[in-house]
Parts: sequence; C-alpha cells; structure tokens
Amino acid sequence: MFSRAFSSQVQPVELARKLAKEMDAHRTASVSRVYVPNQYTVWLSAEDRQRLEGYERSLEQELSGYLLEHARRHDYALLTRPEVNLETDERLRLGEFGIQTRLVKPPARQGEDPSLGEQGHTMVYTVPPKQSRKERRRPGGRLIETKAIVTMDDRRYVLDGPVAVLGRSRGCDCVFSDPNVSREHAELRRGSTGDWQVIDLGSTNGIKVNDRRVDRSRLSPGDEVTLGTTRFTFDIEQ
Repeated sequence: MFSRAFSSQVQPVELARKLAKEMDAHRTASVSRVYVPNQYTVWLSAEDRQRLEGYERSLEQELSGYLLEHARRHDYALLTRPEVNLETDERLRLGEFGIQTRLVKPPARQGEDPSLGEQGHTMVYTVPPKQSRKERRRPGGRLIETKAIVTMDDRRYVLDGPVAVLGRSRGCDCVFSDPNVSREHAELRRGSTGDWQVIDLGSTNGIKVNDRRVDRSRLSPGDEVTLGTTRFTFDIEQ
C-alpha cells in the first residue's frame, strides 16, 4: 500500500475517529432506543504502544470522553460510560491498529460480574500515507478514493490504497498465515474511478475469484477471493 520506510505512526485523533465509526457501525435498535457498545479494545503494534507509554491511561480516559460526547450528539443509549483499553497485538505493524467492540451489561446486584455481550469482529485499520500531488489529481478528472475491505475469519482489514499487497510476509498489508500462500502472493489495486482489481504476483498456487482461476480480475462487493487455501470476502467502502 505504501513503502514500509514511510509508515505513519498511529495518532490519537485517528483512534478517536475510528472508535466513533465503530460505535456507529454496531448500533442496536430496541423498541424506543438505539444502544451502542460500551467497551472498546484498541489493539496496537508494539512500536505504537511503546510510543504511548507514559500517558496511556490519560489517553484511554480522553478517548472514553470523546465516545461519550459522540453518543450524546447522536442520542445513543449507553449501558455504562464507554470504556477504552489499549492492548498490544504482535501481528500488527507500525501504523496499523485494530478495534474490537463489546456491549457489556452492568451487574444487577453489587458483587456480581458484568454480563458480556457477543464480541464483534476486530476491524484492522492502516494509517494512510501522505498523498503526492500526482495521486490526488489526474488528468481528465478527480481521483475517486475508495477503500478496500478484506474479511477473513475474525479479522477485517480496511485498506486505503492505492495498492495493497497480500501474502505471507510480515511486510505485506494483509498477512496470511496459510503456508500455501506465497510471501507476496497478490495485490489489490485501486483504479481512478474507485474500482478495485486483484492481480497475481507470480504466486505458486495462484488466485481464484468466486472459484474461478484468474491472473487478474476486477472485484465487486461480495466477491470471494481464494489465495492458497484461504478464502476472504471483498468489499468496498466509499
């Protein structure tokens, strides 16, 4: 997606925006109210977590206050004040972070443990690089910037583009643990109109789109893509 040498660090303002987005995405409507999760776990790379050392607790409280204000502005119902916890995920690289939400019901009586709701998928985000003037504008029209979403197992990758590499290597934008996946197996590439295509990078076992073997193919939301023996669902975020 962009050179590892120019990876951006995770910034608190970006965490706040994505936390609010996850709150919006996990709304649950009852008869008269709209409930949102009240527990948020933010997974950071070891490098980003170390950089926040010293004011981590203050940042968690600040993010909690931001979510509380966001819920008030949108008239969301909360069972308790939003709780934000920062954790480390060794699989994440500098500039990547995951967010996992949960609706936690407070204990009915003192001394009881809180009741935990179903844990949602972990949304994995990558801090976008600074775009060059060439990327922002192209002759003949404005570049339409969409994001690719890759969903596999319990993880969802949100890729800003314009190019994202998929493979087994830790340097890839989407890392696959499947031994049948090449180190740099394929790439997702965004076109000027906001559409995406998948391209084989000379992998050993190739790629399939909706069970059809291809070297490259334009992707539509809902397409099933197979690398090695791992299948993921593709989607586009406008």
